[in-house]
Amino acid sequence: MVQHLLGRKGAARIELIPPDVLEALNEAKVPTVNLNEFLALDLPRLSRNVARHIGIDPQHERLADTLAMIAAFSKVKRHEHVARAFYDITEAREERDATAHALASHPSDIARCWAAQWVMFARMPLAEKLVAVRRFAADAHFGVREVAWMSVRDEVAGDIDASVALLMPWVRDADANIRRFASELTRPRGVWCAQIDALKREPWRASALIEPLKSDASRYVQNSVANWLNDASKTQPEWVDKVCSRWERASRTAETRYIVKRARRSLANAL
Repeated sequence: MVQHLLGRKGAARIELIPPDVLEALNEAKVPTVNLNEFLALDLPRLSRNVARHIGIDPQHERLADTLAMIAAFSKVKRHEHVARAFYDITEAREERDATAHALASHPSDIARCWAAQWVMFARMPLAEKLVAVRRFAADAHFGVREVAWMSVRDEVAGDIDASVALLMPWVRDADANIRRFASELTRPRGVWCAQIDALKREPWRASALIEPLKSDASRYVQNSVANWLNDASKTQPEWVDKVCSRWERASRTAETRYIVKRARRSLANAL
């Protein structure tokens, strides 16, 4: 039983992770709770356990080849390669939908991250990818939510105007995770991802996504919007300054004041 591990606080250092926690993580029985646990994973062991759980041969040649070369990649990139191996193994299977569901609903957040990355590999238009990735954007685990937006960022960067139109309903959704997804996905610079050059040059092209969030009740969303504007201030400081000033006049709330203060943190050096 692992129920007693689910409410734990993550260890401050990798070497302080209790052995029973590390065992449960590598057995894919519990989700990670912080970066240290993520970095401590035995990825080959975890991969084979998840494979077994979702009906894939843990000794499959495609997976074995991936795991044999996994050390050559960064910690984050390694997971994309495992996800791709699972995707390729199941591509021709009639029961692929059932396998995908098993991966997407797995108790391990890492397994669900791999399921979200399947969206990245799928050959379908952005509108369909957004439908597929929505469950991961709303996931209870912070890591899965990050992988969700990264899984469709390349398509968004390739067609800003169409993407903004598709994401408009997302910024008005009742779920703060969904609203934050739309903001984080379109950040001009972002974290652990390629920059969106079009939005560095012309951030106003996505202003329709951040305008409805200028007084959002969720601190999670507020931080994302502030970071969005801070990103834009690195290349278009005057525009960001004007947006912040306009928001201050139009929305005299504590939420807007918080966003504007954080959004302006780089402006002093840019103007």
